[in-house]
Amino acid sequence: MSALLFTGGRFLDPSKDALLDGIDVLVEDGRIVEVSEHPIRSTSATRIDLGGRTLMPGLIDCHLHVVSTTVDGSANTLAPSSLIALKAGRILETILQRGFTTVRDCCGADLGLVMAIEQGVVDGPRLIISGKGLTQTGGHCDQRVRTDDRTQVMEERLGNLGRIVDGVDNCRLAAREELRKGAKFVKIMANGGVSSPTDPIHSIQYSRDEIKAIVEEAENAGTYVSAHVYTDKAIRRAVECGVHSLEHCNLIQSDTARLAAEAGAIAVPTLVAYEGLALEGERFGLSKEAAAKIEIVRKAGLESLSIMRDAGLPMAFGSDLLGELQKYHTMEFEILARVLPTAEIIRSATLIGAKLCKLEGEIGVIAPGAQADLLVVDGDPYADITLLADDGAHMSAILRGGRFYKNTLH
Repeated sequence: MSALLFTGGRFLDPSKDALLDGIDVLVEDGRIVEVSEHPIRSTSATRIDLGGRTLMPGLIDCHLHVVSTTVDGSANTLAPSSLIALKAGRILETILQRGFTTVRDCCGADLGLVMAIEQGVVDGPRLIISGKGLTQTGGHCDQRVRTDDRTQVMEERLGNLGRIVDGVDNCRLAAREELRKGAKFVKIMANGGVSSPTDPIHSIQYSRDEIKAIVEEAENAGTYVSAHVYTDKAIRRAVECGVHSLEHCNLIQSDTARLAAEAGAIAVPTLVAYEGLALEGERFGLSKEAAAKIEIVRKAGLESLSIMRDAGLPMAFGSDLLGELQKYHTMEFEILARVLPTAEIIRSATLIGAKLCKLEGEIGVIAPGAQADLLVVDGDPYADITLLADDGAHMSAILRGGRFYKNTLH
């Protein structure tokens, strides 16, 4: 892999709130080896004059389902795994072209997709997986309608995002199995959901003992548990049981947000998911019962951002769009900007995302030793966050691991 020397641009450091001029960045063998305020001399590197454009770290999305190829979860499960894998490859390629160089899949993707990216079979972002999501009977990943008496629900299919697990011992075993198969963290469903057919939003899922057992297994493996949670009660309960990553959090209240912050938890709001479902969910197969749940969490979403920010609870960027709705991916930037300052949004999609992926210093930064995941943006994202939207339209170049996946600089 050839060396690259980026010069003549503006440098975005997410830990600061402004662009820096006069910074040179040298990349060798897929990693950043030097960042300097002074001109870098290199006889072997290809010199890339940025012409005043912005050089920034690649974006990180901490809540995606790359094997969700359709809004209809049952249809997704019924599809052959080979078809889901091929469609997921296309989805991953599209995600990378939006400037997301790392994504954390919050249940569904398997080790085969990780290997496909690492081996260059698919041009996608770095993929951090949880394997199958763990759900109780009748929980958020249980796709059976009330008249479905099957006890086996094709959990082996790639298009099935979760597996049904009940009881402390079975939960321990399931967590161990997902970790053995390559999961980097464990995902559980601890609250009712929009797309699942038999659980109202307010339903509390998994006993405390079950959650604590899963948390212990994750901690024993050096990682953490991520939980699907909406209501304040479910969030508080998850935090008290040791859950680290709190997905959605639309109905969180101030006291619980402070408790979560004190516990060192990280929240992942996913507001664009509800916008997408409200716009076109029913068109693509969302049931009328599920569609009726959307407004419960949608209206409170923006308020939850202010509550978590005021409590000091860190937030990572997430989208959580299903199937055909993934075209709305980058709309999340515009929604967040209604409440949060631009600098905080950029940190959520870089530094905080890196921490949640357990890759601090590796991604989300431009610093010596980090992966050369880089974006060249035509303008100042601090002045206009929509430069990170529009499906990468404002990005002249996208690199992951020092390799160009888009380059219109010359």
